[in-house]
Amino acid sequence: MIVQMTVKNFRKILPKICGKDTSFDPKGWDKENSFWGHSSVVSLLAQSLFGGKIYGVDLKGTQFAKMKFHLWNIFPNGKMKDFTRSQFGDEYPGELEIKQVGAAILMDDKGTLRRFKLLQERFEAECKKK
Repeated sequence: MIVQMTVKNFRKILPKICGKDTSFDPKGWDKENSFWGHSSVVSLLAQSLFGGKIYGVDLKGTQFAKMKFHLWNIFPNGKMKDFTRSQFGDEYPGELEIKQVGAAILMDDKGTLRRFKLLQERFEAECKKK
């Protein structure tokens, strides 16, 4: 994979590779909100690049319940990075119980695994353009 990837460059690439077919909720996805339904696959991709752990919240009982979970990364240095926070606009789900989520559990879901592999392929193709 890419050795010299920075968080800044990763953030620039993400909108180019997140699409309807990589979203958990393709019907809710649109170009103006390219991160909609992408927290699991983006968190997995970020973890593969930067290490750290994935944390998240169960969205049950919120207006975003159909997406089931929202996930983000905690880097090895302890810094939190939520690459898909903007998908919620001003309605970010507030005070919910935070849990650590293992990558293996996420990858165990065939749909998530398929979407992750597609996102990873696009990421690598985008990196080769540079």
